[in-house]
Amino acid sequence: MKPEDFRADAKRPLTGEEYLKSLQDGREIYIYGERVKDVTTHPAFRNAAASVGQLYDALHKPEMQDKLCWGTDTGSGGYTHKFFRFAKSSDDLRQQRDAIAEWSRLSYGWMGRTPDYKAAFGSALGANPAFYGQFEANARHWYQRIQETGLYFNHAIVNPPIDRHKPADEVKDVYIKLEKETDAGIIVSGAKVVATNSALTHYNMIGFGSAQVMGENPDFALMFVAPMDADGVKLISRASYEMVAGATGSPYDYPLSSRFDENDAILVMDKVLIPWENVLIYRDFDRCRRWTMEGGFARMYPLQACVRLAVKLDFITALLKKSLECTGTSEFRGV
Repeated sequence: MKPEDFRADAKRPLTGEEYLKSLQDGREIYIYGERVKDVTTHPAFRNAAASVGQLYDALHKPEMQDKLCWGTDTGSGGYTHKFFRFAKSSDDLRQQRDAIAEWSRLSYGWMGRTPDYKAAFGSALGANPAFYGQFEANARHWYQRIQETGLYFNHAIVNPPIDRHKPADEVKDVYIKLEKETDAGIIVSGAKVVATNSALTHYNMIGFGSAQVMGENPDFALMFVAPMDADGVKLISRASYEMVAGATGSPYDYPLSSRFDENDAILVMDKVLIPWENVLIYRDFDRCRRWTMEGGFARMYPLQACVRLAVKLDFITALLKKSLECTGTSEFRGV
């Protein structure tokens, strides 16, 4: 099933419960040498998954909807989080800022890769689909899907640190590359690193963050979308702060790491079939090198990142103020 198939109403984003159910898809996640059966119940991921679920639930609370949501522009007649539909005016940007801040406050700004972060990718697809040339229709299609459902994307754009002095085609057994082209799509294999919170997302956006290391082989010049449950997609997760917190204390002892651990992972693709409708750039050095700025993502994601950081700084400042008041030092001259 696709994530949107879990919705009881096709005119709205996922609820928290629907989001959690959508993660129970047999995805191949490994941590501490063992495969995870269900990220929504595993002690390394369940609290972070529940925290993301609370974000989705907030989209449906009457007291929060006006600030968080507005209508879609896809013709669905539904609504979505404001950052999932690209802005067309300065007032739209201000409303997006406020919606991002409202969502961020639910995690006090400590979750940096929430669904609205990669909503910048989806919105950029809708704002400039023509950038993708022959795959323009794919960009429009994904913009619609991401917006209407509130799909949770991650990105994996960093090559493994094998030897970064060498171009990709000189370490071709490690980096993600084209293996074969078929009528159904392309077959790809390789790895990417720093796939943050990918275990709790619906889709991977695979591309290049440092296009200059692609070398001369166009088989590395790819950008595409891969479902988390696709055959051959594997995640090897780092140690879990959430699991450590649960084993050595309680949420009262570790109020942040027990709830908001966005686990980083190595993403491995082993002969994964990417359908043509999921391809955005294919064997095209020029577009891979221009994508970050001209595709629009780099112009959009800083809004979410900076607003979220501002919420986090509000929390840290307030915590400092409380600490000073508790210790009776708030009136000290140095303070």
